[in-house]
Amino acid sequence: MKRSTFTGIATLAAVGIALAGAARAESPVAGAVAEGSLKGKTLTFVSYGGVFQDGQIKALEDFVKKSGVTLLSDGPTENAKIQAQVESKNVAWDVVDTGDYTPFVHCGTLFQKLDLSKIDTSKIPPGQVGPCSVPAMNYAVMFLYNKEKYGDNPPKSWADFFDVEKFPGTRGIPGYADAEGYMVELGLLADGVPKDKMFPADIDRGLNKWRSIREHLVPWTTGAESQQMMESGEADMVMVWSGRGKAALANGAKYVPVWKDWIVVKDQIAIPVGVKDTDAAHALVNAYLGKHAQEVMAETTSYSPINVDATPKVDELTASFMTNTPEKQAMAYNQNVDYWVKNYDALSAKWAEFIAGN
Repeated sequence: MKRSTFTGIATLAAVGIALAGAARAESPVAGAVAEGSLKGKTLTFVSYGGVFQDGQIKALEDFVKKSGVTLLSDGPTENAKIQAQVESKNVAWDVVDTGDYTPFVHCGTLFQKLDLSKIDTSKIPPGQVGPCSVPAMNYAVMFLYNKEKYGDNPPKSWADFFDVEKFPGTRGIPGYADAEGYMVELGLLADGVPKDKMFPADIDRGLNKWRSIREHLVPWTTGAESQQMMESGEADMVMVWSGRGKAALANGAKYVPVWKDWIVVKDQIAIPVGVKDTDAAHALVNAYLGKHAQEVMAETTSYSPINVDATPKVDELTASFMTNTPEKQAMAYNQNVDYWVKNYDALSAKWAEFIAGN
């Protein structure tokens, strides 16, 4: 488990600055925080570790320095741990990066409804703000293949990912506890179900398609594991979060990304029910949404910023993994998030059976 500490240096604020800070609190601006406003306070930010969380913490450095807050970094995010904290009324995690479904399924129970008078969401694309969360970034779920394994006849689509006869070899896939509806959708598509006939979804059929190639599958439970699979060559194809793919290539992995029908994912930033300082937690969320913070996050992770004014300066490799370009958007596949939120219990039960090997 990752745990590190960042301590801001508080400065004395003049009366005029304090009044200006109060005005900003009434009308927040994404990325803005009053000087010394969180002096003496401690917040814990939780995410999924590795290059992603490193980038998120770096994006919050200005917030830490200016506000005076002590920021702890913990993780990885686990729903069971959040639930245990909320139920025991001993919440240690103040702001949490979660999967796409979680804050919608547990809005008002595990995660509190956001007070949008304390957060500036005006720079987030329309339709991406939920009652209990804001997007953490935009990224892809995709797969990469070992170019030394497949040579001049590489896989080009998810159909090829499932075709173990034409493309023999091992496949790294998510094997963590949080259910992912797009795994069912990919299975159904590979089993011949047309996109316009997919819903209501046959969850068993979708997961059974994965079961049919189980002997070729190697599950990973953290982003770091998926990245290591490529850097070590453990799996011939690896289904990953795009930031992990980029990081593996930066470290010398001889893999090639496949962008056809990459799955649109956002992650969510949410505040658990029962945090000790709701105002401070909202201040962190508002800082995270700022233009500069989002540029830093994008520059260090390759994940696309959610602030529409952000213009990150990135190298050629990082730019190639950005998902907010017209070319990438034209190849995107949008999972049916609304459907999976409504059917989350059924999905979770069947997903648990699948990852348990049943």
